[in-house]
Amino acid sequence: MLTLQNITLRFGERFLFRDISTTIGSRDRIGLVGPNGAGKSTLLKLILGEMEAESGSVQRANYVTLGYLPQEGIVAAGRSLYKEAESAFENIISIQKHIEEASEQLEKMDTTSDLYAETLEIIGEWEHRLEELEASRLQSRVETILLGLGFSMSDMERDCKEFSGGWQMRIALAKLLLRQPSLLLLDEPTNHLDLSSLRWLEAFLKKYDGSLLLVSHDKAFLNALSNRTLALSAGKMENYAGNYAFFERESVLRRELQTKAFKNQQRELQQTERFIERFRSKASKASQVQSRIKQLEKIKRIEIEDDTPDIHFSFPDPRPSGQVVMELENVLKQYGDLTVFEGLNYRIEKGDRIAIVGVNGAGKSTFVRILAGEEPIQGGQVKIGHNVTASYFAQHQPNELDLSKEVLEIMREVSSGAGETQLRAILGAFLFRGDDVFKRVKVLSGGEKSRLALAKMLLKSANFMIMDEPTNHLDMRSKSVLQKALGEYKGSMVIVSHDRDFLDGIVTKVLEVSQKRVRLFLGNVSEYVMQIEAEALRIAEAKGDIVRKSQGKREILSPKERRRKEAELRKQFGPLKKRIKELEIKIEKLEAQHKEVEASMLLPGFYQQGDETTRLLQEHDKIKDSLEKSYEEWESVTEKLTELGSTTQT
Repeated sequence: MLTLQNITLRFGERFLFRDISTTIGSRDRIGLVGPNGAGKSTLLKLILGEMEAESGSVQRANYVTLGYLPQEGIVAAGRSLYKEAESAFENIISIQKHIEEASEQLEKMDTTSDLYAETLEIIGEWEHRLEELEASRLQSRVETILLGLGFSMSDMERDCKEFSGGWQMRIALAKLLLRQPSLLLLDEPTNHLDLSSLRWLEAFLKKYDGSLLLVSHDKAFLNALSNRTLALSAGKMENYAGNYAFFERESVLRRELQTKAFKNQQRELQQTERFIERFRSKASKASQVQSRIKQLEKIKRIEIEDDTPDIHFSFPDPRPSGQVVMELENVLKQYGDLTVFEGLNYRIEKGDRIAIVGVNGAGKSTFVRILAGEEPIQGGQVKIGHNVTASYFAQHQPNELDLSKEVLEIMREVSSGAGETQLRAILGAFLFRGDDVFKRVKVLSGGEKSRLALAKMLLKSANFMIMDEPTNHLDMRSKSVLQKALGEYKGSMVIVSHDRDFLDGIVTKVLEVSQKRVRLFLGNVSEYVMQIEAEALRIAEAKGDIVRKSQGKREILSPKERRRKEAELRKQFGPLKKRIKELEIKIEKLEAQHKEVEASMLLPGFYQQGDETTRLLQEHDKIKDSLEKSYEEWESVTEKLTELGSTTQT
């Protein structure tokens, strides 16, 4: 579908890409990963044609359409939310407009004329095209996507200019999902989503018919969606046949093998060089020496990427607080006529590690600002516990940095006895390396300011940490450093974040903010999601909404029917095991064929072979489609077999 062939790109003396190649096929789900600055966003722009490589090519089949969501910078205005989203269906809207105009002209025509008959025929063809495009479902499709991304029905007629930056990105994402391009290029799509919208997007993309190329620092999101990983680092790109968790495991093994190969090669090189030096001046060995010199020149040297040393950071030990850290009693919070909280009661106790979740607009940031004393309340009271010292990281915090000072100066101001080596190590963890520490704040990007504000906060000695979306501008490595530090932190904490993998290793409670109230769940965020899903299932069962389909009709599955169904399923145990074996053999053959065809596609001049190119592209898509269907059937049969196994044991 799309091929990157020997791409090389430099910025100054630094190679961003050095002779990288890969293919993207239909139905591929690819995670594009690498540290900040490795070139992930640049690679997306090369694919889009917005940038040109120094050498190499990007080739794609004529039928391929691209859809791109950048990290930021998209603003829509002048149309209602619904009309803006609807504009994704330009072809449908254009045909509908043609039909309206032609229908108006018909009223003025002689019904017996040839032009009248011809116009009627054209309108009929247009209407048939609208049926093919399922124009009758346009409204439901638009509303489904917008509601899934967190908008409400009351938002539909609002002008897009009323929505803030995060919601603007959701509008852009909605339009992309409605257009359904062959290849979706998504650059950090989860940054502006709450947990509910993120879960909806995951479910939608799992069923998406096209291919996905995802840039994300959300491990859980990548693991749920990707079946391939492209890892960028130091100008190279490596392909891994699995999701991010697979990449993490496999990259360690590859590194170990590469290190062994490097050591073996170095040993051989040293032996050859010693031979050359020893016998260089002996005439009897001249031919052998020359042979060894030529041998050295031909050897392709194995290069080991310099390891960045592991950075371990610990928060300063805080003084102990009292048992009650903070208590909210009958709190009323209003913005004009809008009531966010009413009669809110909640107590935070020593050692609490709480994640704040909820849909955007529910009041998560308002809640933590109340805790931090940054937001006035209209009723009730907030009681601060004995010896409590709070440290607060807000989304707007980067704007409060002194623009005239250097990065290292900012850190020195808040450090309590930390040496320059430690300060540089902390800054390195948040991607300020080398001379970056001498940059003035005024020249930093928004993301860099956010990371500096976070690094600055980590130096303060506090026994109550309040954080609002601390991971938005961090790469995987920086998040890992922060996660480890928070995991060892001895104080209490409240964190607003939608990053499940980050939170799961830290929190022990989840506080859900919704409908002017809060609800507490014990456990981490993944356990909270399981509890919410189980709760939704119980509600659906109580309403009689747990149903099965039979000949297109929806019917309640009674206990008697369920037992009969289970008995029938148990009879299928043997055939299912046989089918799994057949599918595994089939998948193995298809994977070998797929690898062989992709190797042909990487050859120079592949797209200039006329009919042979067309044949191989069709064969590639056919194998890919068959492989995808086989994977899906294998998963379905395996799941059914697992279900039967549990059924026969009860």
